[in-house]
Amino acid sequence: MKSLLSSTWLLALASLSLAAEPVEIFNGKDLTGWEGNKDLWSVEDGCITGRTPANPEKPAESVLTHNTFLVWKAGTVKDFELTFEYRLEKGNSGVQYRSHELEAGEYGPVISGYQADFEAGTKYSGILYEEKGRGILALRGEKVTLKPSGKPKPPVIKEVTGSVGDSDAIQAAIKSEDWNSYRIVAKGNHLQHFINGMQTIDVTDDDAEHAAKEGLLALQIHRGPPMVVQFRNFKLVPLE
Repeated sequence: MKSLLSSTWLLALASLSLAAEPVEIFNGKDLTGWEGNKDLWSVEDGCITGRTPANPEKPAESVLTHNTFLVWKAGTVKDFELTFEYRLEKGNSGVQYRSHELEAGEYGPVISGYQADFEAGTKYSGILYEEKGRGILALRGEKVTLKPSGKPKPPVIKEVTGSVGDSDAIQAAIKSEDWNSYRIVAKGNHLQHFINGMQTIDVTDDDAEHAAKEGLLALQIHRGPPMVVQFRNFKLVPLE
C-alpha cells in the first residue's frame, strides 16, 4: 500500500511539473510587446484601449477605411487557453488567434485568421469568424464541423452537428457597455469560445488546407461608428 501511495504521489508531482506556466502578454502599464497604430491604441486605467475618432464629414462614421489591429509580437500561439475581460462602446471588435499579417493599411496592421468576435449589437458576440478568409465559421450556439472544398479561396462548407446553447440566452447574459469575460480554447483543430462562462461555439476544423495551427494574437478595431474597446486581465496558458 505504501509503495502504491508513493507511486501515486510521484505521478501527481510529475503532472504538476508538466503544467504550463501562464505567458504574460500585457504588463498592465504600456504596450511593450505589442505593435499597432499608437494614435488608436493606448493604455488607460491599466487596460489596453482602442479608440476611433469620428470622421468630421460623416460624424456617424469613424475615420477608419479598414479594420486594423494591435498585434502581440512577443510570440505566437499554437494550442492554448486564453482568458481576458473586455468592454465595448459601439461597434465591433474581437481577438485574432493563430493569425497572420497581410500588407498594412492606411491605419495600421491588417490581419487574417481566426477571430473570437464580439460587438455592441446582438448577433455576433461569441461567434467564430475568419477575418479575410472563410468568413463566419460558426454562429453563436452552434457545434460545427468544417469540411474541405478543394478550392484555394473556398466558401464555408460546414456541417452543423449540434448545439452548445441557446443564442438568445447567451446574448442575454452579455453586459452591454460593461465588463464581460471571454475564454478561448484551441487544441489541434478543435476550437471553443465562452463568454461569461457560457459556451458560445464548438468547431472542429477538418479543412486541413486552411485550418491554422499556429499564428499571431491580435486585438481588433473595426471600421464603422466611432468606438471604444478595452481589454484587461489577460491569462494565456499554452496547452502543449
